[in-house]
Amino acid sequence: MTRTERPPPAAVDRAIETYLGLAYPAGPPVRAASLADAVHLSPDGDLYESPAFERDGDACFALRLGNVSYPHMKLVIERLPGRDAWFFRADTHDQHVTVDPSDADYPAFQELMARNRALAAAIESAWERDGLDTFRAFLRRDLEARRT
Repeated sequence: MTRTERPPPAAVDRAIETYLGLAYPAGPPVRAASLADAVHLSPDGDLYESPAFERDGDACFALRLGNVSYPHMKLVIERLPGRDAWFFRADTHDQHVTVDPSDADYPAFQELMARNRALAAAIESAWERDGLDTFRAFLRRDLEARRT
């Protein structure tokens, strides 16, 4: 894949498969599996036209695949800011919620957020091992290039 093109279908397939395998060790629920399948049933064969994606213009495509504990986590395909490069990101999608520390649900929510962060890190590490770009991979390459 050239850095200026969106990730090809094979890369998206690998990213989805890895995400679902880690997010749902016993197998994905019908909702998540249906979203993943819908990506490939898009009009004209362009998976980026799939209605399964939540979009932010033409620079960010997200699949709300969830995980065992939290249905709102997303697989995100995003353009690197200021560059014609794309990367995969596991978005915990829990940072916008606040629970007051005095609330009885605070400890459980903190635990959920910690599990989501650990899962997102595991997914992104697996993507990197599989040769898929993540934001951290771009940062690492950028730092290495600056050292030379």
